[in-house]
Amino acid sequence: MDSGSAVLDVQNLSKRFDMTQALEDVSVDLKAGEIHALVGENGAGKSTLIKILTGIQQADQGEVLLQGKPVKISNAQEAQSYGIAAIFQEPMVFPDLDVAENIFISHRDRGFFVRWKKIYQDAETILEDLGIQLDVRSPASGLTLAAQQAVEIAKAISLNVKVLIMDEPTASLSSHEVSQLFSVARRLRDEGVAVLFISHRLEEVFEIADRITVFRDGHKISTNPVSEVTRESLIQEMVGREVSKFYKSHEKTVQGRRIGSIKNLTKQPIFSEINFDLHEGEILGFAGLVGSRRTDVGLAIFGVTPADSGSIEIEGKTELIHSPQEAQKLGIAYMTEDRRKLGLAMPMSITENITLASLKKYLGLLGIVESSREEQTAGEFKERLDIKTPSLTHEVGKLSGGNQQKVMFSKWLNTQPKIFILDEPTRGIDVGAKAEVHQMIRELAKQGIAILCISSDLPEVLVLSDRILVMREGRQMGILEGASANQESVMALAMGQ
Repeated sequence: MDSGSAVLDVQNLSKRFDMTQALEDVSVDLKAGEIHALVGENGAGKSTLIKILTGIQQADQGEVLLQGKPVKISNAQEAQSYGIAAIFQEPMVFPDLDVAENIFISHRDRGFFVRWKKIYQDAETILEDLGIQLDVRSPASGLTLAAQQAVEIAKAISLNVKVLIMDEPTASLSSHEVSQLFSVARRLRDEGVAVLFISHRLEEVFEIADRITVFRDGHKISTNPVSEVTRESLIQEMVGREVSKFYKSHEKTVQGRRIGSIKNLTKQPIFSEINFDLHEGEILGFAGLVGSRRTDVGLAIFGVTPADSGSIEIEGKTELIHSPQEAQKLGIAYMTEDRRKLGLAMPMSITENITLASLKKYLGLLGIVESSREEQTAGEFKERLDIKTPSLTHEVGKLSGGNQQKVMFSKWLNTQPKIFILDEPTRGIDVGAKAEVHQMIRELAKQGIAILCISSDLPEVLVLSDRILVMREGRQMGILEGASANQESVMALAMGQ
């Protein structure tokens, strides 16, 4: 849709943080009635651009033009007044307020006395225009993630949005919810809004975008109509190297002996009658839509939320696991999908995080942690997994997403597991880091570790798995051989068809 005029024009923008040049001489324009995708690896400069456009940070050089006029965006309120809004992977709604209150929370033009009837009517009108069905009087605390994002979009519409930034909005959504979100995005585009769409999921970029801009290492590499871009050319521009090693098909490993067996595992009313075996060197993918309860099964096996009935047999020992400590003694490790809240201690160092789950190994005679042994272990994992960091004392929270993921891998590999449960192992990391993580998973399987890989990224499940267990609403729908499975066969089971 090149016919649209530039609503927002970024010209020669630069931003530096200490020794890091986050953006250098970047120019991008966003047109009315267009969905413009922005892609690039973590650290490419995408987040810095978003923060400048939303007033969170200030550029060192360059300018932002809004409808041809230079503007200075000093804070979020100014961005809002210019009609610039953003929705993120984790929506920022107020759980104690209802839907309508959240939509109009930023309005200062409603006078001293709140006209509740009009607020609810206006909220209903906005949602109806967007094709969204929500009870405007329902509390936000009970909303799904997709519904929360819908509220954020409605809030932007209420403020006469001209530019809507969507930053990784689909990372935690089911395919059905993604389709709904895309319908809303297209409706906004057709009404003349400029939409900036940021995602690591390239299949979504090709589905939704009119133009695509690539960032790499703080520079703009290209801007092209989606019709002139291929997946291969896009990845090559993003990573700056050949793409042949990305997304290789999994070479099926020789199936080893059975080391685990899950029988009739049930936790009512969440999931029931889950049955599968795990073998040495096998990658068993767990597929299903959001709400299929894949993660709940993983948490039950690891003892975080123990099952009510059924059995978990590991190396001939049959029992239900009631705690992560029991699971670890049986040789099970669990890498959570939420590395920032549950997987890593962000203020702590790389070394401290890597040894955190196996700290007893580093206690001396007096019960004091021997830091030299900790550092030796951390150094070995740094080399083995190619963790890019200035030093092992560096705070984990200051690493890129891909390197944080490697630290979390190291933490659990240090427990020497026989069974490794990976929950969304590549969520929120860029295409280059994703390829490295895939290679790590394959190497672990070659070493004889049984991998249970839970992922909402269906191409990832297909490319990695020897077998694929498909779930729907807490029920096991079937197990497919990885070599013969495809998107259609997995989705048919996931949707109950």
